[in-house]
Amino acid sequence: MLPILLNIVALAALLPAAVVSFRAHAGRDGRFWAATLLAVLAPALWAGWLMGETWLTSLSAGLWVSIAGSAAMFALLSVTTPQAWRLGPLLMPFLAVVGLLASGIGWVEAAPPRLGATAPSAWVDLHIVLAVLTYSLLTLAAVASASIFLQERALKRKRPTALTRLLPSVADAERMSGRLLLDSEVVLGLGLITGLVLNYVETGSLVTFENKALFSLLAFVLIGLLLIGHRVCGVRGRRAARVVLTAYLLLTLAYPGVKFVQQVLMVAAPG
Repeated sequence: MLPILLNIVALAALLPAAVVSFRAHAGRDGRFWAATLLAVLAPALWAGWLMGETWLTSLSAGLWVSIAGSAAMFALLSVTTPQAWRLGPLLMPFLAVVGLLASGIGWVEAAPPRLGATAPSAWVDLHIVLAVLTYSLLTLAAVASASIFLQERALKRKRPTALTRLLPSVADAERMSGRLLLDSEVVLGLGLITGLVLNYVETGSLVTFENKALFSLLAFVLIGLLLIGHRVCGVRGRRAARVVLTAYLLLTLAYPGVKFVQQVLMVAAPG
């Protein structure tokens, strides 16, 4: 009964933050911070309960960790960046949908083994933290890029919508996206290095060309090319936004996508 209750609370906790983001005359007031804090703490509590004392390699648990990490990163960015709170109308409904998906997957996925490794536990923990931090940073960058895409389309049509009026300006969103991309590139690079070391300890081979490593490497290269293109050629706007969203898709395929195939589709497949 307790797991079901915690799951429901974690899912419901995302709704106030989504609703608060769509208020008329919304801002970084008490209601915003209360709803954001709730959206961070409840999913984090549920993810912590799922993990217990050892990292659980299930898709649903991983999704809840990413939700908690993304909400926490949003809260931190809202403290340090004046216009970051305006990403809420896109981010919070998205996290609520991911939470709903994670809750449904939890009922049908195969029971995965807990993560076991011969590498030092501190090194494994570092790799996991870097992975969660990378995905959280890139989630925020993807949301900022989606905001750019919507704002530029509205400007081109000269038809601002109720949603685009709530979102940050193109210039603000581009600054946030650029900073988040640079941070995610650095953290992803460190994650790839720790992953190579773990793979060497586990298999004796430095590189294993499996889906997770391949998609992560492609995302790293794509983000790097975009950062270079932005500095050298001034690549920005919707073109840059498409690249960011593609990189986010690649990183999503690297872990959640692989786990979805292994723990959901293969279980549901006949025979």
